[in-house]
Amino acid sequence: MVGQPSSADGSDFATTHWSVVVAAGHQNVPQADAALAELCKIYWYPLYAYVRRRADDVHEAQDLTQAFFEYLLDRRPFESADPARGRFRAFLLTACKRFLINEWDKRCAAKRGGGRRPVSLDFDSGESKLGLVAVDMLSPEQVYEQQWAITLLQRVMDQLRGEYDAKARGRHFETLKQFLAGSPPHTTYAEAARALGISETTAKVAAHRMRKRYRELLRAEIAQTVQRPVDIDDEIRELFAMLGNKKTQNRM
Repeated sequence: MVGQPSSADGSDFATTHWSVVVAAGHQNVPQADAALAELCKIYWYPLYAYVRRRADDVHEAQDLTQAFFEYLLDRRPFESADPARGRFRAFLLTACKRFLINEWDKRCAAKRGGGRRPVSLDFDSGESKLGLVAVDMLSPEQVYEQQWAITLLQRVMDQLRGEYDAKARGRHFETLKQFLAGSPPHTTYAEAARALGISETTAKVAAHRMRKRYRELLRAEIAQTVQRPVDIDDEIRELFAMLGNKKTQNRM
C-alpha cells in the first residue's frame, strides 16, 4: 500500500501517491497504476465539476470525464508533471484541458458503455452536489478549485469522524467539531462540557487535541497530492484561499 509521510522532515515522502505517479513518468514503478487510480477515485468530482461547467449537455460532460480518466490511466501522460513543483491538483486540470482540446468535437457519447472503466464515478451524486453550487457565478477553473478544496476537507473530516467512531466517541466528535476553527460565535466550551458531562477544562483539552489531529490528517492528505514536503504549507494556504476562509487558514 502506498503510504503517508511518517516523519516531520518528510523522509518517507517519496512513498506518497503523487510522488509514485510522478516517478512513473521516468521509470517503471509497479505501484503507479494503483496510486493514480486511488487519486482519481478520490478527486474525480472537482474535475467533473470543471467539465460540467464547460459542457452544455450533462451526458457529454459525463462521457468526456470518463473518457479522460480512461485516457489518463491508459496512457499516463506524466511527462507534463514537473517533478520539482508537481501538484496533482494542477496536473489534473492541465491534463484535462489538453484532453478536451483534442476530444471536444468527437462523439464521446458513442463510447458510452464501452471500453474499460478503471474508475467508478458516481455521476448522480455529482449532479446533486453541483445543484448546490452557484456555478454560474464562477469560471470553470474557479469551480474546479472550490470543489477540490471542499472535497479534500470533507475527506479529512470523514477520516477524523471515523477515528472517533472507532473509539465509540462519536458524541464527542459531533459536539466538539464546531471548535475546529476556534470558538464558534454561539456556543461556549461550558455548554459543550455540560452536553458531554465533563468539565470545561476537559472540554477545552479535548477540543485542542481534536484540532491537532485534524491538522495532522490535513497535512497527510495534502502530502498525497504534492511532490515535495515543502509544498504542503503552500498548498494549505491556497486551499483556504479557494474558500476565502483566512480565519481557519491561520489556525492550520
